[in-house]
Amino acid sequence: MNLHEEYEEQEILLSEQPAHLWRRRKQELLHWTERDKRTVLPKRTAVWNGIEVDAELVRTLFLLEEAGVETEFSCAGVSPLDEPVDHSLYAYVTLIQSRAAEQFVRYALLRMRNRLLVTLETGRGRYDLSSFFIGHNRSFCWWIEQCASDFKSGTKQGNLT
Repeated sequence: MNLHEEYEEQEILLSEQPAHLWRRRKQELLHWTERDKRTVLPKRTAVWNGIEVDAELVRTLFLLEEAGVETEFSCAGVSPLDEPVDHSLYAYVTLIQSRAAEQFVRYALLRMRNRLLVTLETGRGRYDLSSFFIGHNRSFCWWIEQCASDFKSGTKQGNLT
């Protein structure tokens, strides 16, 4: 094995969406690219642990930290109808791979089911959790916060280990 192969990034899809949902997602992407986009609300950010993050995810990041899950990147993505220029197509949270992160991923997959797209980047040792559906960024933020809150409560009570 050469050095390049040793460090080659491998992404493993951990969530399982049926084929019809992948087709729906492709259609949503096509519609999104063709849609007229006007700013309704500006993107809201806040400083969390010394970095600027989307305000919609601050509580989630705090809850995950309290539950022992280390995060790396996050983006609420705000709706493209709110801010067509400064947005991400998907809302996402990136977790550093650990036992606690693995437990949270399993819990979130059970709770969010087809709403959640999860990949494991083996070379970087991190999980990427994102909204599966296009334009469901706020819904993703709400769901991931609920999962983080319940997970934190469960870990404190010893129920999710």
